[in-house]
Amino acid sequence: MDPKYQRVELNDGHFMPVLGFGTYAPPEVPRNRAVEVTKLAIEAGFRHIDSAYLYNNEEQVGLAIRSKIADGSVKREDIFYTSKLWCTFFQPQMVQPALESSLKKLQLDYVDLYLLHFPMALKPGETPLPKDENGKVIFDTVDLSATWEVSAWRTEYRKGRQEEVMEKCKDAGLAKSIGVSNFNCRQLEMILNKPGLKYKPVCNQVECHPYLNQSKLLDFCKSKDIVLVAHSALGTQRHKLWVDPNSPVLLEDPVLCALAKKHKQTPALIALRYQLQRGVVVLAKSYNEQRIRENIQVFEFQLTSEDMKVLDGLNRNYRYVVMDFLMDHPDYPFSDEY
Repeated sequence: MDPKYQRVELNDGHFMPVLGFGTYAPPEVPRNRAVEVTKLAIEAGFRHIDSAYLYNNEEQVGLAIRSKIADGSVKREDIFYTSKLWCTFFQPQMVQPALESSLKKLQLDYVDLYLLHFPMALKPGETPLPKDENGKVIFDTVDLSATWEVSAWRTEYRKGRQEEVMEKCKDAGLAKSIGVSNFNCRQLEMILNKPGLKYKPVCNQVECHPYLNQSKLLDFCKSKDIVLVAHSALGTQRHKLWVDPNSPVLLEDPVLCALAKKHKQTPALIALRYQLQRGVVVLAKSYNEQRIRENIQVFEFQLTSEDMKVLDGLNRNYRYVVMDFLMDHPDYPFSDEY
């Protein structure tokens, strides 16, 4: 099998390619760029495509996927597509309609993976960050396990209303697999320990890179047969809404650059390879054609165990995506150690 199509088996029996292409771009990047770069990524060999309602690009990403299917480059089953449920759609009756709306934009029949984007419910509706007159984000109180689970939903809500939850999305065939994103260990346990759980999350997609290597969360996820997926694996695009402009630039780290020189690779490839060798599925986000083609070369070399130790030593529990405007949310995930 071509190494660039390496996949990992999920706890529900489906398979996820270990290298994914991240499609998020800041609002100032023209939407139609998402069509071009997603096509380029598929041409380069990426088969795992990661998007979300929040990225506001699912029409474009869907168009790119469908055009590569139409020209015979790939079949639908070759592509592993991830979408995410945004926090303003966590009321149980809103879950399935939100996925159906994403599928309509994508013009696809199903997503391969549907994630809860963040563990923090916000005021229901189409506005991604609903604010009050003082500019403060308005929270919602939803038991996350009710958003996840059919049985929790049954006990918590009157019978007779539709049970539209994450598990239902899987049962309906709209999502092949379901998982979570940006959950801490305690929040994962809350879902795992719910009586009547039908499907475990297959993965937890979190910020993960040599400055925040998530080793404790990774060990916990492995012990529960949950795959850790790394977003911001190259240190983020440093967009001012999410990231402090004074934060350290991961890809300029001298240790990373020295290893890149040693292996005759780019610092980005060292950061990506690091994750694969730890058993982490990694997303590479780039809108640059040359770098998209470079990133797929992560399968063409290996780091030694000594290199891995050196990279482990870079960990400083440094988080780029802090979401500080949500810090006082009761379900804010990043105050716990992991």
